[in-house]
Amino acid sequence: MTTAAELRRRTRELLAAHPPADTDRLDFLRARFDAGLAWVHYPEGLGGLAAPRALQAVVDAELEAAGAPGNDPRRIGIGLGMAAPTVLQYGTEEQKRRLLRPLWTGEEVWCQLFSEPGAGSDLAALGTRAVRDGDDWVVNGQKVWTSSAHLARWAILIARTDPDVPKHRGITYFVCDMSDPGVEVRPLRQITGEAEFNEVFLTDVRIPDSRRLGEVGDGWRVAQTTLNNERVAIGGTPVPREGGMIGKVAATWRERPGLRTHDTHQRLLGLWVEAEVARLTGVRLRQQLAAGQPGPEGAGMKLTFARLNQEISGLEVELLAEEGLLYDDWTMRRPELVDFTGRDAGYRYLRSKGNSIEGGTSEVLLNIVAERVLGLPAEPRTDKDVAWKDLAR
Repeated sequence: MTTAAELRRRTRELLAAHPPADTDRLDFLRARFDAGLAWVHYPEGLGGLAAPRALQAVVDAELEAAGAPGNDPRRIGIGLGMAAPTVLQYGTEEQKRRLLRPLWTGEEVWCQLFSEPGAGSDLAALGTRAVRDGDDWVVNGQKVWTSSAHLARWAILIARTDPDVPKHRGITYFVCDMSDPGVEVRPLRQITGEAEFNEVFLTDVRIPDSRRLGEVGDGWRVAQTTLNNERVAIGGTPVPREGGMIGKVAATWRERPGLRTHDTHQRLLGLWVEAEVARLTGVRLRQQLAAGQPGPEGAGMKLTFARLNQEISGLEVELLAEEGLLYDDWTMRRPELVDFTGRDAGYRYLRSKGNSIEGGTSEVLLNIVAERVLGLPAEPRTDKDVAWKDLAR
């Protein structure tokens, strides 16, 4: 088994062969991947060394101390947090070797073509169709709320391949080339003024069967791997104490005593404690991840993340009084990433409203926690044995 000492040795060899100060950023990232130091728990040849996941921190600490460049995880979070673990679990060897390296280095950005305007939060009701045509699948449909679609080279896509079976069956999972001429990306402007999300229209998009992940009709099971990892990626991201939004409010409280009231003090104390509990729970969740695949517990973290962000941003706006009503810039732009702490309080307040929708609505996640974590009786589902084509729409 690879040890911490072995990883330190390998990391120092990487730094000696590719000094960060004298090496092109992309060349360094490629060399790091090839050395198995990208994600150490992945197999050898795919960016890892089949080492315990917890030892990634050893590599990261050595590289950070040496001033080595990172791969900007916020910009490529969908690829890192959702596409990569799905490709690793269900992809062919050829798919893994073609897709994982440029995904990790950030050379190829990924997006997620799951949500649809006609399905709402019931993802299994999706209607985008994929029809077999020789060695290809021809895809037609519309997706929505697609982060980074305007930047993406690849997309993880689920589409209906058999309308004659119940909705959770008859779905197949694909890797879609976003440069296909049948892919149209339109900006979807949000309440913040930005268009980080997009609508994506698919018209006779041809996807080779060689870019299918998993078996035909088994896409729902493959998608669960993606969704479980997505919730962990959103709700379980490592943060230091007073990291994220709670740190912004706490800093304002300390620096501007004239804004303080007894009520806001009590609310800040309560939210600070909850944020710290959530942070420590995230640490425990990542420790569990080191021993296996993410499970439904990630839904609980995502729920907490959304609620806390909304409550903390609401408190921040109230604490700032009239100043909290100001908004820095409503210019229409299509950003490369979401920066909650780099903008003003108004932005944080408005953007956090989407946290209870993206990555699974809070209502759906409550059901997951109730049924899969707490073991409560499932809600009645009268449509689970009805063919998709016969569902009311």
